[in-house]
Amino acid sequence: MSAEDLETTIKKIINEKKRIAVVGLSDNPERTSYTVTEAMQNAGYEIFPVNPMIDEWKGIPAFSSLKEIDDHVEVVNVFRQSKFLPEIAKETVEIGADVLWAQLGVEHEEAKEYAEKHGVTVVMNRCIKVEHAKYKNKA
Repeated sequence: MSAEDLETTIKKIINEKKRIAVVGLSDNPERTSYTVTEAMQNAGYEIFPVNPMIDEWKGIPAFSSLKEIDDHVEVVNVFRQSKFLPEIAKETVEIGADVLWAQLGVEHEEAKEYAEKHGVTVVMNRCIKVEHAKYKNKA
């Protein structure tokens, strides 16, 4: 995907996809996953916390894995190390999510290829909060 196509794709995700499962979401307000997700929630996105180490995030019950979520997930936003992306990509495909989004510093080429081969849009090494600030409601 060209850089221009990627920017167009990101703009579309930001403005059309509103249901985000956050893998690796911390309940510690000092963690990046918490602050980024809080900003997205405050901007009107529905959040599904995914972390087997927490019971809830800001009063929302947490899920141990993506497979536990019964509702349709549009974006799987990943705050885990790159080495975990292949398994997360498989779960993303299994649950029928639309987008696999790996946060800044998180990349894995095989996971990207697997997800794309199964029809999932992939964004890697980008902060969803930063992209939201750039593209929200911009055509």
